[in-house]
Amino acid sequence: MPLHLASLFSFTLALFAIVGAEDPYRFFSWNVTYGDIYPLGVRQTGILINGQFPGPDIHSVTNDNLIINVFNSLDEPFLLSWNGVQQRRNSYEDGVSGTTCPIPPGKNFTYILQVKDQIGSFYYFPSLAFHKAAGAFGGLRILSRPRIPVPFPDPAGDYTVLIGDWYQSNHTALRDHLDSGKKLPPPDGILINGRGPNGASFNVEQGKTYRLRISNLGLENSLNFRIQNHKMKLVEVEGTHTLQTAYSSLDVHVGQSYSVLVTADQPARDYYIVVSSRFTSKILTATGVLRYSNSAGPVSGPPPGGPTIQVDWSLNQARSIRTNLTASGPRPNPQGSYHYGLINTTRTIILSSSAGQVNGKQRYAINSVSYVAPDTPLKLADYFKISGVFRVGSISDRPTGGGIYLDTSVMQADYRAFLEIVFQNDEDIVQSYHLDGYSFFVVGMDGGQWTPASRNEYNLRDAVSRCTTQVYPKSWTAIYVALDNVGMWNLRTEFWARQYLGQQFYLRVYTTSTSIRDEFPIPRNALLCGKASGRHTRPL
Repeated sequence: MPLHLASLFSFTLALFAIVGAEDPYRFFSWNVTYGDIYPLGVRQTGILINGQFPGPDIHSVTNDNLIINVFNSLDEPFLLSWNGVQQRRNSYEDGVSGTTCPIPPGKNFTYILQVKDQIGSFYYFPSLAFHKAAGAFGGLRILSRPRIPVPFPDPAGDYTVLIGDWYQSNHTALRDHLDSGKKLPPPDGILINGRGPNGASFNVEQGKTYRLRISNLGLENSLNFRIQNHKMKLVEVEGTHTLQTAYSSLDVHVGQSYSVLVTADQPARDYYIVVSSRFTSKILTATGVLRYSNSAGPVSGPPPGGPTIQVDWSLNQARSIRTNLTASGPRPNPQGSYHYGLINTTRTIILSSSAGQVNGKQRYAINSVSYVAPDTPLKLADYFKISGVFRVGSISDRPTGGGIYLDTSVMQADYRAFLEIVFQNDEDIVQSYHLDGYSFFVVGMDGGQWTPASRNEYNLRDAVSRCTTQVYPKSWTAIYVALDNVGMWNLRTEFWARQYLGQQFYLRVYTTSTSIRDEFPIPRNALLCGKASGRHTRPL
């Protein structure tokens, strides 16, 4: 047995001895390599997982333990993050620069995740060095446990549909462009499951219903998804069962995931699947094919058109996406049994983005602070009490109105606080924000400036709970979040060039308790880097 497999085997046996086997374990061994890909017909250097682009799907069930051994065969450090997996009490496994040391070239690291009390459709992606523009992403689904009722019949098939904008340039050229202080040009095209125009197809049988798990893991563009002559019934958004509303097309903003049911109820032939960019001067479009098994012919006619720049249309659609209060989530109780609208908020945080130049280079900021990653993950500095890495309160919880400056921005919040966070967007673009470690209730969104009077518009009954929300141009979006997950959590834009150039910070959800009921200890196999090098984790 090779040495790395032997060490993984003994490590796993020890793991079983500690935590027991009450919840199932699923094991994955992934090798991350460079490889040639041709998504838009031009050869590029992609990042593959086990030779695949996109990477393999992860299928799991509520409370499963996922043991993912990642070998980094690239020539630079690498990290994977798990968009939407809450990492309960365990931000060490989050896989972003503020929590986890990168995997050095030629080395491996084993992620130990538990998809605790979660269901739904999510994805994983590489979080460092603009690797996301080269691949190494894939779908991640968490199915309900067999005894938990799901509010729709089992579909005849269940497809992962990864959509996103794409550049023909290699990620290294894009990264160099950003490092030189310039903005990225617009993307070159759109991919569906890693393929360009007419490259992706999905097979269906007439009369049967299928689930499509749609994730926009592109770099910046909101995308509209539609299927020629077919309605889509929305059933789940990032772990929440929704009111089952039918849509002819659906806006999926960057970083977001939706599940829809599609019934093959049309005459038997092939139909266009269309994905097109929203709110862009040049409309990018990609098509795939929904193929009936008894198809009488290929796609015909022009692909169906969709909305392009209409913000009101998208805003009204977003407001129509609401929680199914009678459906069970990961546990056998209605999702509406948690009455978030009856809880008093303990703090209001207002976050405003900005773009500008710092030292002659393009930067992006939240509340005027443009995040700079230190050489030591914040979580490790916190655990080992290493000074000089970050300071709490280095970002204000209100816009300052000042110019952009560089800092390692960390905001402190108390464990078990109930926050109101307002994303104020004074720019001319649609934005998209994600919070690791949590789902939050999207209670309101509208145009103009948020004021305390805006609370009169909030949905305090059945707002959707999710982990990524859009903010429309010159508009605001408000969320409620219960801080029940201790750790260091990344709050970021999902516009990847903006994230790379500083539009993010870390929320330190803190308690003085050292009980493992509140937070797990540092993983024994945690990589140590920067000022944490040479320290010791803990005995197994």
